[in-house]
Amino acid sequence: MLNGGHPILQFGTSRFLQAHVDLFVDEGEDALGGITVVQGTDNPASTRRAQALADGYEVVVRGLSDGRPVEMRKTCRSVREVLHARQDWAALRERIRGPVQLIVSNTGDSGWVLAPQDAAVLLAEGTPAPASFPARLLVLLHDRWRAQPAAELTLLPCELVSRNGDALRDIVTGLARDWGCAPAFVDWLSGHVVWANSLVDRIVSEALEPAGAVAEPYALWAIEVQPGLQLPCRHPAIVLTDDLASYERLKLFLLNLGHTLLAELWLRDGLAADMTVLQAMQTPALREPLEQAWQQEVLPVFDALGQGEAARAYLVELRDRLLNPFLAHRLADIAQNHAQKKLRRLQPVVDLAQDRVPTLAQPLLRAALAAR
Repeated sequence: MLNGGHPILQFGTSRFLQAHVDLFVDEGEDALGGITVVQGTDNPASTRRAQALADGYEVVVRGLSDGRPVEMRKTCRSVREVLHARQDWAALRERIRGPVQLIVSNTGDSGWVLAPQDAAVLLAEGTPAPASFPARLLVLLHDRWRAQPAAELTLLPCELVSRNGDALRDIVTGLARDWGCAPAFVDWLSGHVVWANSLVDRIVSEALEPAGAVAEPYALWAIEVQPGLQLPCRHPAIVLTDDLASYERLKLFLLNLGHTLLAELWLRDGLAADMTVLQAMQTPALREPLEQAWQQEVLPVFDALGQGEAARAYLVELRDRLLNPFLAHRLADIAQNHAQKKLRRLQPVVDLAQDRVPTLAQPLLRAALAAR
């Protein structure tokens, strides 16, 4: 049950956030309170979706549980307010000075890229919103530092970046130094704010209109334990761990690598534009190379890391997830920002193999990385 107020500030309106973070807060126990969602783009579709979020939206959970079909329809009401980063910038700066205790983000594959126009210092009152998410975050954190330097604040990025909390902290503190911010503020960013490393795992295959999503039953939010960490709620899918890397490798090297390799084969062969993951898994010309890559090019890396048993167990469950007959997960969606995804999802496996299993041939992964 929500306690009222808006202590959670969320950057992003994606269907993933709707069916993961936002739904967890609605379903979980001891939630901090409601969520203020920030729309970061001027995309008309994003605007329509954002405007509908605070009215409550439906999440349809479909899949197999213990081999049996499951379908649940849930109405999520954790989002209490929606602001536009540029149009409502003054209001957003006011919110950060108030009851915000937790900042969540999922800004997409290029969401952390700095914009050239953000090189200028934009900390003064009345200045327009910076163009990039890291610069916006820096301004808001500077406002928070001036208003409530002793108040607890946790950042929980959900972007699929290894040790995402550390990475986002380094970007923001580096920008603060570039802007000539006070050393005391830079120290506060590094020493007082909790930048949590986390890993999210749930296939959210479809968006509903005007808001809402279709998702699989499986869900995980693995969060690395550290002092001062605040959670949005207690939920069965939220797991605290001191070994986040093991969760990251399983998802990145098996699920995400599998998705991207299927997309690579689909692009290479010029297959049907509306082909889904389920259809790809039922197509031998795609399924067989994927299985070969998992077995011959990825699992030996897990064996070398001492994680082979866990990887094989994850892979058994993963096949059922990818063969979910109730999700229309299009390869065209997975193939967006394909070159960047290949570098993030395939290259680390090749790099690890060179270090741990230098004799391992990885022809499928190397061919995918070499393809334009």
